Amino acid sequence: MAFESLFTPYVLKGKTIKNRFTVPAMVANYCTKDGFATERYIAYHEKKAKGGWGLIITEDYAVDPLGKGFSYVAGLWNDDQIEGHSELTKRVKAHGSTIIAQIYHAGRQTNEGVIGDIPVAPSPLQCPFSPNIPKELTIKEIEEIVSKFGDTALRAKKCGFDGIEIHGGHGYLVAEFMSLYSNKRVDEYGGKLNNRMKFPLEIIADIRKKCGDDFIVGFRISADEFIEGGRTIEDTKAIVKMLEEAGVDIVHVSAGVYASADAVVPPYYTNHGWITDFALAVKGVCDIPVITVGRINDPFVAESVIVSGKADFVAMGRASLVDPKLPIKTKEGRLAEARQCIGCNHGCLGILFADQPIKCVLNPELGNEYKDELKKSDSSKNVAVVGAGPAGLEAAIYAARLGHQVTVFEKSDKAGGQLYIASIPPAKGEIAAFIQWQLNTLGQLGVSIMYNTEVTAKYLADHSFDKIIIATGAKPTTPSIPGVELPHVVGATDLLTGKVSVGFNVVVIGGGQVGAETASHLGAMLKGVTLVEMLPGIALEEAMAPRIHLLKALENRKVNIMVNTVVEEIKEASVVLKSGDTLCEVLADSVVIATGSTSDNGLAKDLEEKGYCVHVIGDAAEVGNILGATEQGYQAALSL
Repeated sequence: MAFESLFTPYVLKGKTIKNRFTVPAMVANYCTKDGFATERYIAYHEKKAKGGWGLIITEDYAVDPLGKGFSYVAGLWNDDQIEGHSELTKRVKAHGSTIIAQIYHAGRQTNEGVIGDIPVAPSPLQCPFSPNIPKELTIKEIEEIVSKFGDTALRAKKCGFDGIEIHGGHGYLVAEFMSLYSNKRVDEYGGKLNNRMKFPLEIIADIRKKCGDDFIVGFRISADEFIEGGRTIEDTKAIVKMLEEAGVDIVHVSAGVYASADAVVPPYYTNHGWITDFALAVKGVCDIPVITVGRINDPFVAESVIVSGKADFVAMGRASLVDPKLPIKTKEGRLAEARQCIGCNHGCLGILFADQPIKCVLNPELGNEYKDELKKSDSSKNVAVVGAGPAGLEAAIYAARLGHQVTVFEKSDKAGGQLYIASIPPAKGEIAAFIQWQLNTLGQLGVSIMYNTEVTAKYLADHSFDKIIIATGAKPTTPSIPGVELPHVVGATDLLTGKVSVGFNVVVIGGGQVGAETASHLGAMLKGVTLVEMLPGIALEEAMAPRIHLLKALENRKVNIMVNTVVEEIKEASVVLKSGDTLCEVLADSVVIATGSTSDNGLAKDLEEKGYCVHVIGDAAEVGNILGATEQGYQAALSL
């Protein structure tokens, strides 16, 4: 497939965008608290430019320090910030990319801990994700913010940006004015649509006045806010006509607000290209180019979107985090070398909402682009990696890239470890693509995997390895419950991997992510499922957006969820449960144990007792998640 449409240039405002691969604005939290560009921030964007992205829209540039949604976002609210961000545009444009600065004010979707003050909004209505009731803006304050948008856009032009994108989506301040969900004003900025549009239209006019007609002005909008009382696609179509008449050059069609966060950054439960029909609807009412976005992680899908006429550009944000070289690899026919986003939302969103710099669970280089870490080693070492799970394979990949001779040992007949098991429940099949990428990469690097090989400390010692990396993973724990030894009691791992089958009435013991997903898996198989958890909630370690979908799936599959409940006894045909002082008995043809895992580190201890220095990583060191596994594998390779 030639991907002809994706690689067709597009001329906008006299600027030639070399292809349709688009990086949407994503907060990385890589700047300083004062909004200044850091080398980390610049190198992060520069790597995407080197990777061939045609249009790069940088993260939300706050127009005012009181408009920040996160502590370390970029800012152009004063002239002192221009110099550093000018270096960004120079280095990005040197590789042929077009670069646009998204500018925004977070409005009520921030908090006092980030901005040091009470947030502001059209109306004093609290955002569900903020502890603060916002202050209602006065007319004078609205006029001041309008001017700040124009001033920020002018600074962006002075920095060398090709244009700006006004963030009018996702429930931020501009969107708050446009939506009856958040705007309850009764003056000229509230009520009917034309009044609610006064704020964004004034911003566009101010930007045009200060920046001229040769500057790209884009607008990001949530086509549907997916919230009761929020805007829908019909409202958005009317708005886009107003935006076009006001002088907007390109519109970026997204979805959601913070209260519908799974629409803003849709997880793996969401269909690919799920809102491209919204983009098509917008294209039907305007003559300006349209960007679509939303769970598009594959160039084949992106090409089909362009060919079908649904959009002119395809934004693939998380795909650019996982693999910043995706466009070049696509153009050169090297898609087997491209990592694919799995939509887990752990590193790019879960960490961000803790107000920390983002990471990617599949790409440990993200955020480290400014470091010179991947130089070939001066001395090649003979390295043994024991365990072919995500941590071990990642360690092997980077060790081989650094010039070491690597052998991987795996006691089973399959790579992937716990990550392979995680790919089995509904909606998580894309995880297998990452395991496949790891194996393909190791094959290209000439690294062999010795399957069905359980090595001992003596074997490793006898073969004179210079360095040993232990990634032996974890093994399931079995709780001390009367009856747990009965034949109809099975482990979640054995169930998911097809080693055992279960009856119709199934009790799953353990409501962590594994237990909850196992219950969902069984519900999809039309089983009658009861999920039991001692804590007051289930899947609490899962990221916010996928957890929303997991809970909906359990509800749809009529899984009986019992929290704050302990298992007293497992009987031959039932399970005795206790909640508070109340006992009950639930029918159970089968019982599935999903009560967690413990590190499988016996080999590491044997080696350490013999005086060997070993790197213990992933679940073998401490049971965790894939982010910790890949990151530790990467760091282990760097430390050789």
